[in-house]
Amino acid sequence: MKKIVLFVAAALSFSFANAQSGPRIGLKAGVTYSNLSGDLENEDLYKNKFGFTGGLTANFDLSGDGFLSLQPELLYSQKGYQYSDEKFTVTTPQGTYDYKLKGDMNFNYLELPVMLRVNAGGLFFEAGPQVAYLLSVKDNSELKINDQSYEDIEKRDKDQFSEIEIGYAAGVGYQLNNGLSLGVRYNGGINSLAKEDNDELTNARHSAVVATIGFTLPRK
Repeated sequence: MKKIVLFVAAALSFSFANAQSGPRIGLKAGVTYSNLSGDLENEDLYKNKFGFTGGLTANFDLSGDGFLSLQPELLYSQKGYQYSDEKFTVTTPQGTYDYKLKGDMNFNYLELPVMLRVNAGGLFFEAGPQVAYLLSVKDNSELKINDQSYEDIEKRDKDQFSEIEIGYAAGVGYQLNNGLSLGVRYNGGINSLAKEDNDELTNARHSAVVATIGFTLPRK
């Protein structure tokens, strides 16, 4: 954790030292389309899910002409996956019961990506590292027995999962002169999603495609 803090501090210090003027502050919001990657058991059970992302941005011009810039962001982000078990049947003296379990796991993060941007006439390319702090985990499930459905929302214990996620991001987008922008970004985790005592997800990592719309305030 100490190394992460030092890296982020160094990146931000570099941007302040090399910026040709004050930062341009902005807002962004959009959707995440996420799942798990890695060496997974029962990989077919995990499906993509949609979530929300949004927060603040600050863009520092490093080259003086806007060609090269550094953009740290502070974002709230939802990631996770949907799951579905195959239908199975149990026969007892009381009758035959068809079971099916499905649901989705929601991981809520506070993310800090630090993106190096190359700007070419409105079109921009970006890449950089990111650190995320796990805020909460919720499991929304539905168990169907014959024609009866039973829904449950369970707040999972964060201690089962890695509280700090180290990751990376890369993307492309377009920004208009009035400050409006559209962007598409991929981000992935480097460290394991779960701790070693969670055998099912020990080798799992987050993987997400993120589409956003943003607005950057003009400099005064």
